[in-house]
Amino acid sequence: MLNRALRIVGLVLLAALMYVGFTRQPGPAAEDGKIHISYWEKWTGFEGEAMRAVVEEFNRRQDRIHVDMLTISQVDNKLLLSTAGGVPPDVVGLWNSNLSSFADKKVLLPLDDYLERAGISREDYIPAYYDLCEYEGVMYALPSAPASHGLHWNKRLFRETGLDPERPPRTMEELDAYSERLTKRDESGHLILMGFLPTEPGWWNWAWGCYFGGRLWNGEDTITIDSPANVRGYEWVESYAERYGVTSLQLFQSGFGNFSSPQNAFLSGKVAMVLQGVWMSNFIDKYAPGMEWGAAPFPYPADSPELAEVASVEADVLCIPVGARHREEAFEFIRFVNSQEGMELLCMGQGKHTPLAEVSEEFLAEHPNPYIEVFIDVAKRSRTFSNPKTPLWSEYLSEMNAAFDEIWLGEASAEEALGRVRARVQQKLDRHLEQKALREERP
Repeated sequence: MLNRALRIVGLVLLAALMYVGFTRQPGPAAEDGKIHISYWEKWTGFEGEAMRAVVEEFNRRQDRIHVDMLTISQVDNKLLLSTAGGVPPDVVGLWNSNLSSFADKKVLLPLDDYLERAGISREDYIPAYYDLCEYEGVMYALPSAPASHGLHWNKRLFRETGLDPERPPRTMEELDAYSERLTKRDESGHLILMGFLPTEPGWWNWAWGCYFGGRLWNGEDTITIDSPANVRGYEWVESYAERYGVTSLQLFQSGFGNFSSPQNAFLSGKVAMVLQGVWMSNFIDKYAPGMEWGAAPFPYPADSPELAEVASVEADVLCIPVGARHREEAFEFIRFVNSQEGMELLCMGQGKHTPLAEVSEEFLAEHPNPYIEVFIDVAKRSRTFSNPKTPLWSEYLSEMNAAFDEIWLGEASAEEALGRVRARVQQKLDRHLEQKALREERP
């Protein structure tokens, strides 16, 4: 009954989408003798234009396939509905965080046979990015634009405070000391500059324990969020709220503008250091031209030098939905995007590094991000991490965001809040694994 209801809802929604023009109407272009494949992508702005340039290059260099790229908001939700309705696109651009859930729901086509025939393997990629596309031993995607994360710092503010602008903090202890030195208050005692804030931009509330050696689960059946390493990470987060005062920090943060604006806390000089991705240089160039800044690996605990190898990564990915009409042609397009030429065209346009093991000298020399090699090196580290590969990730993330708020506001200790997360998510994971085992037992 549920599948039938989803199919009906999907058909109704897709009919509505077609009516308002979200899907491409048949016309003269469909009569050009080419196989037209539909490609749904979430990107807008310069990121969307960068991929359109790749699509145009693919369409130009051969006369058999034509890719029709369409920008779709909430592409993940609409893919689920279109697949249930039996009318998915041929190619879809998702986030790596979608893969586990979508693969578990049988929404995505396994690509292993296609990769084998094409001679594509893990050795062709920075391993961390290839691994993001795998779920339970099966490849369901290939990367498009990847991203690694690092510390960004304002060199002018370093210089004005007497810090070496070319020497970022390397350990967590140095980060704390630099932050204390950079932080300023006005005559009324109100914060006007913070050296560093674990809540800015607030996109990786789930990840702080990983920088202290923690992991969110064992990769199979056990949630480990309340391990000693994770607790230590969130006690470190809590120390900022205790040191500077939650009320003072809330008042200070109320003056922050939108991320994509000159009023961004880092771009406007209100926060001197921030954890951000390789894409940040695009926003610096657009909203704070002339800003003196640097990028480096994120600091690690001084008593754990092996954690200097820890770094977070993520990726946009290209998938073929189950039910796609033109699977071979869809993979041919994905293969072109993952060629050195296609990938460098895309990632140069988006200001990111490529996921490929081989990169041209021209790409590095002409790249607009002066620290692009920092982000490549970070991605190649031996202890990269991303969100857990579990279909329950969205629920886990919600629990982590709630726990983070409790810790930050002083409503619970890190050990208490993370213990509750472990108990809740473990119960959900146990239930999921039981149901999965039952499904697999059915003939």
